[in-house]
Amino acid sequence: MAEDSPKRRKANFNEAETEVLIEQVLKHERLLFAAGPGRASPGQKRKVWELIRHKVNPVAACPRDVEDLKKRWRDLKRRDRSKLCRLSQGCGPPGPAAALGLLLAPEAMPPAAAPPA
Repeated sequence: MAEDSPKRRKANFNEAETEVLIEQVLKHERLLFAAGPGRASPGQKRKVWELIRHKVNPVAACPRDVEDLKKRWRDLKRRDRSKLCRLSQGCGPPGPAAALGLLLAPEAMPPAAAPPA
């Protein structure tokens, strides 16, 4: 067997990276996830994800690529859906802004995602 050094995994996302990712995805949610006739082209979505990457990397523990960000977003959504299911005992699919309310304290949430008072 070769004595190559094993591939090391990237560092976990820190809180600042996660907050920037959530803020930017929610800001561009319509472009990234809209369905129907008004949806963005794959090229437009790629540009938006690159923009998000440029916003996340200055606060990142290590450089992130677009695939890392997409995976983290999917994981955040999945984790929050399971939390909501456990809390409400009804496992219907919540909207992303409602689901992310469990991730951030109300004062830390972007204004568009803050729950009504």
